[in-house]
Amino acid sequence: MIIVLSPEREPEQEVYWINELLAGGLDYFHVRKYWLSEEAMCSYISQINEDYRDRLILHSHYNLAEEFGIVRLHFREESRLNKEQVNFQGKYILSTSTHSIEEFNTLGKEWTYAFLSPVFPSISKQGYGAHCNVLNDLKQRTNKNVQLVGLGGIDEHNIDIVLKSG
Repeated sequence: MIIVLSPEREPEQEVYWINELLAGGLDYFHVRKYWLSEEAMCSYISQINEDYRDRLILHSHYNLAEEFGIVRLHFREESRLNKEQVNFQGKYILSTSTHSIEEFNTLGKEWTYAFLSPVFPSISKQGYGAHCNVLNDLKQRTNKNVQLVGLGGIDEHNIDIVLKSG
């Protein structure tokens, strides 16, 4: 499974490249655009080919999902702990973020997959994850109901380590 998350900045021709990636077989694209107004988010989503919208995952503006045929929603750790997902369970495919294997192990079956981060020191957040050892912590995984997706600091130099770890 190949997942791309939208960058925190607004790159040139972003929506063009999203459509290209999805046309080329990208499995999922996470739309992390918390700061956009509802109107701006509608405009953003409208530019993505309708045929690909079932592979978009909204991190906010959940009220737009049905209108745009989006079936996947992502909840940050804080949102999950506040039980913001409850109204969407059974209607949407849910994912979330975790930051320790212990936290990941407590997730219920309502979650299809969860990010576990950071695997390596973050590329975009200076100093974040410098002392984490998520790959070693995988030995403590007990939750087999939720698919685990490693996130953070993964690049062309260390991807083989991640793939070999399972």
